Order: sequence, then structure tokens, then C-alpha cells
Amino acid sequence: MTPLRKSMIAAMRQRGFSPRTHESYLAAVTYLARYYRRSPAELKPVELQGYFNHLVQERNLSAATCRVHFHGIRFLYLRVLKWPEVNLELVVPKRPQRVPELLTRAEVARILAACTNPKHQMLLEATYGCGLRVSEVVVLRVRAIDGERQLLRVEQGKGAKDRLVHIGPSLLQRLRRYWSLYRPHPWLFPRAHAADHHLSINTAQRVFAHAKAHSGVHKIGGIHSLRHAYATHQLQHGLPVQELQRLLGHRNLDSTMRYVHWLPGAQRAGPGHADLIAELAPRDG
Repeated sequence: MTPLRKSMIAAMRQRGFSPRTHESYLAAVTYLARYYRRSPAELKPVELQGYFNHLVQERNLSAATCRVHFHGIRFLYLRVLKWPEVNLELVVPKRPQRVPELLTRAEVARILAACTNPKHQMLLEATYGCGLRVSEVVVLRVRAIDGERQLLRVEQGKGAKDRLVHIGPSLLQRLRRYWSLYRPHPWLFPRAHAADHHLSINTAQRVFAHAKAHSGVHKIGGIHSLRHAYATHQLQHGLPVQELQRLLGHRNLDSTMRYVHWLPGAQRAGPGHADLIAELAPRDG
């Protein structure tokens, strides 16, 4: 490991960056060094600008991917190499504003029913029933479940924040049954042959893709569509958007408001938290 890489890792640890941010930022700097075949410490601003133009114009990377590279490289020069300023411009095509193909309750039920592995089905139910990110659900610990208060503790979610999420009675009942049958510890969703390790994000994504393929649901979207479904279904039950913002762990209300825009007229007065799992079509088990 080079001294520069060590210094960058130390700077990210000091600021409490998540493991995924570590991975993304380090990859961005690695690709930069490979492109010029020189240490990033030797590069000049004009070369950095040329590299960003290469990512957009020649590699045709998505705007989101280009921004990850931009922020990772900018962090290196400002916080590690201590440049006084980084006057670089990232010009990417304007992102098209599309409404995703939102899952209905019936479609969610079909996807969950198509998952025949009990552990994997439980993972998908927890993702939908609590509106979790895939990076959050795979690292759930058994001790994160507070059955008495019907709460789930999401530890160090996006933005290195903890939050408490309501667990509906039906989901809590299924979690208790799952635990009594399989006794997972410490991870709620351990690997098959390595109980001291949790399932990977890639595994969870493949589980969802496999279940959706066998369910007959053809809408575009990965496992994150279960989180979208949670948000839209809670809004349809009258959950206030500010409460939904807290449950989803959004820093900015604008991120939550997109669900309102996707479902015009959906918000109405209601009882609040809905027991979403209970509303799905009956499934075996």
C-alpha cells in the first residue's frame, strides 16, 4: 500500500466515511493513476480536468458515476494533498427525470411469494416492511430488533446516522418465527456457511432479481424498488411526509417529496404507520 493511499484512508476514517465511500473514493483515485500511469500527487489541474472530460465524453459514464469520481478525486487533493483549492468543472448531461415503475401491493406479494428460501424471503420482507436500503438490511443484527416497542434500530445508515424504524405487528411476528426456527446470531441474515459474516449486498440483489424473475413481475427495478414501494404505500395510508422522511433516513425533505410528486393526490389523512406486510396477499409459511 502506497503512503498516499494510507493517508487517504486515514483522512476518510477521521471523518467517519462509510465503507462504501472508502471503496468508491479509493477506486476513483486508482483509475486516475492508471489513466496517467503516474502518481496523482504529480498531476496538474489541467490534467485532472482532462480526465473528467474523458470520463464523460469518451467512457460515457453516467452522471452519478462521474460525480463519485469527481468527489473522490477532489477529496484527495483538498484533504490529503492539501491543495488550497480545486477549481475543476464537471459538466455532465442533464439527468432525465423519470418516474420509476412503482410496485403495487399485489406485485410485492408475488415477488415475496416467489422467494422459496425462508431466510431470503425474510430479508425481502424486512426490506419492504421497514423501507430499508439494501446496505442497511444485510447488516442488521438480531439485537437491533426491539420487540417490546416494535422498533428496529438501523445502525449507521447512509450519512453515518442511526435511526429507529417502526416494525408492523405482522412483520414482527414473522421475524420472531424466523428467529425461533433458525436462531441467527449475531447477524439477522448470516451467510450460509459462515454465520459470523452477514450476507453481501450482491447476494441480496441477486435474491430479489431471482424472485422477481420467477414472480412474473416485469417492471424495471432492483431491490431498491421495495423501498420505493414502502414509501409510496405508507403515503397512500396517510403517513405525513415529514415522518416518512425520518423513517427513510433522508437528510433533505426534497428527497422524500419526490414520492409525493410520483403519486399526485395520494396523500390524505390517515392512521399513520401501516402494517404493510399484513396487507399483502396470504402466502404459505
